[in-house]
Amino acid sequence: MKQFAVIGCGRFGSSLAKTLYQLGHEVLAIDNNEHAIQELADHVTHAVQINASDEASLKALGIRNFDVVIVSIGSDIQSSILTTLLAKEIGAKFVVAKAHDELHAKILYKIGADRVVLPERDMGVRVAHNLVSPNILDYIELAPDFSVAEITPLSGWIGKELKEINLREKYGVNIMAIKHKSEVNISPNSRYVISADDIIIVVGHNDDMQKIKRN
Repeated sequence: MKQFAVIGCGRFGSSLAKTLYQLGHEVLAIDNNEHAIQELADHVTHAVQINASDEASLKALGIRNFDVVIVSIGSDIQSSILTTLLAKEIGAKFVVAKAHDELHAKILYKIGADRVVLPERDMGVRVAHNLVSPNILDYIELAPDFSVAEITPLSGWIGKELKEINLREKYGVNIMAIKHKSEVNISPNSRYVISADDIIIVVGHNDDMQKIKRN
């Protein structure tokens, strides 16, 4: 279980916070809008109404103790930059910041953000799954209970044939394809040997996807 702080609870931030909480992690939601906090209160571990650009308030919440701090403030670029800078100065271990555009993204990286996302490219749900499980590169929900994911091989899979790791039996997911550099192998046969730089595309029930993340 990891601890996440999500600062800014608009559409992107609330989606991210709810998904992280649903995945079984502790989530602190922070926003200066009382209505946004009330909407999230039952869907996260804690929800707090404060001005995130106030250094004393962030310190009081113990931001430096969280595994990941996500700054998902909306169109107020000045507040986004200031809050990201404060989080890093306070000692946050890993800061993910939402950018309004490419220029905003460059500034966020310059002031110390460890990762920057653009909502047009990175939906909150996808980012949440990737933060929890670094081996999941992309995640697309097909339906409320089923998803497609791009994953990197677990260490125990490398050098083994597909029939040896038997993803369908062990994890309940099916392999759709395997990307190897510029090549894509659709429905690879059971004798295919997994290499470290493969990207495996799987489909399955969300509960079964969790089994891969726990290994």
